[in-house]
Amino acid sequence: MTKEKYFLNARIIDPSQNLDEVGGLIVDSKGKIKAIGKSVKKENVPAKAEKKDLKGKILIPGIVDMKVFIGEPGFEYKENFRSLSSAALSGGVTSVVSMPNTSPAIDNVSMVDFILRRGRDKAGINIFPSATLTRNMDGKLMTEFGLLSKKGIIGFTDATKTVQNPEIMSRIMNYASDLNVLVMQHPEDYELSKGRCISEGEVSTRLGLQGIPYIAEKIIIERDLSLLEEYPCRYHISQLSSAKSIDVIKKYKNNGLKFSVGVSINNLSLNENDIGDFKTFMKISPPLRKEEDRKALIQGIKDGLIDVIVSDHKPEDEESKRLPFAQAAEGSIGIETLLSLSLELYHNGSLPLKKIIETITCNPAKILKINKGTLKKGSDADLCIFDLEQPWKVDVSKLKSKSKNAAIENRKLQGKVLMTYLKGESVFNLQ
Repeated sequence: MTKEKYFLNARIIDPSQNLDEVGGLIVDSKGKIKAIGKSVKKENVPAKAEKKDLKGKILIPGIVDMKVFIGEPGFEYKENFRSLSSAALSGGVTSVVSMPNTSPAIDNVSMVDFILRRGRDKAGINIFPSATLTRNMDGKLMTEFGLLSKKGIIGFTDATKTVQNPEIMSRIMNYASDLNVLVMQHPEDYELSKGRCISEGEVSTRLGLQGIPYIAEKIIIERDLSLLEEYPCRYHISQLSSAKSIDVIKKYKNNGLKFSVGVSINNLSLNENDIGDFKTFMKISPPLRKEEDRKALIQGIKDGLIDVIVSDHKPEDEESKRLPFAQAAEGSIGIETLLSLSLELYHNGSLPLKKIIETITCNPAKILKINKGTLKKGSDADLCIFDLEQPWKVDVSKLKSKSKNAAIENRKLQGKVLMTYLKGESVFNLQ
């Protein structure tokens, strides 16, 4: 039985309770939150209690990252539950939604059992697995939503693939609405994007690469939202990359349609010019687009049109990245730097701090319908404590992920995670 823990003198930010105040937090012997806020002071703490003076540092709920590729089974050499957990915790992330594009894919009950068992035995964080929308992600046969969600699947997605056939997509939404399961779509029209690898425009022309037009994303979003009007299910657009897509989202949200939207921190922090001379670490999906698109995405968060920021953590080994740009694998690691890179948007005046924290804590938890991303009384004491001002530089050799493909290699950041707690237990400490 562990003792009660007292965290004192912290700036507590918890958007789920509209809280931003200096105070303390008490964790009971079972790892649950017992009390929170300005009433928790040094004076009220029993003499023998375990105390931690946070000296004004910021305390937020453990981060919930809605899009993470783990690598087990089939790609353990890129990442596994253990390496992912230590990377996540050093970034203040305590809960992740794992992607199903493993080998074999997570599309049947026995694979779900495997993932849940491996996660339980090897992971040091909360793993919420997703399963595929279609068998083997080939866009043809729907997976068994009912069966898989009973087994503990949190949502359904074909990861970086899109269900192209509108008839199949309408069946998926119809079925999902009956069962109340979450559908997460990566919006990209295959015909407009096949064989292409970068955003269409000046940069793609200069580099002599075939570009993916913004319309490839917009078309799928428009199609799916039209279907959603007919089959209202829990629908989430995984990641946006373009300003034109925001216009579509605005139109449908203004008409009262209910759905949620995510964006990758990469698309908020980088643009196509960062690709420079064929930097393959910048090859991601959806692609980095123009500066105007990046700014429009930030505005979309401000206006409440985009609900969630994800790391889109996708580890790739060196062999997959050290290839000509067109052949190189897509993806960047990012779970360790998600918070620090998001804080850049606060430091440069793009977004309010509370808004940023909302997009990585209570908003994803609400969409997923999980009791995480909050510091409410009675919830698990999953905590992230960080220094808002501490400067540091991204050095891939020091990152805990197995793969080193960081799009933001050598970037100078401000704001560092100091401590992470899971159910009241210390799981990461920078000291």
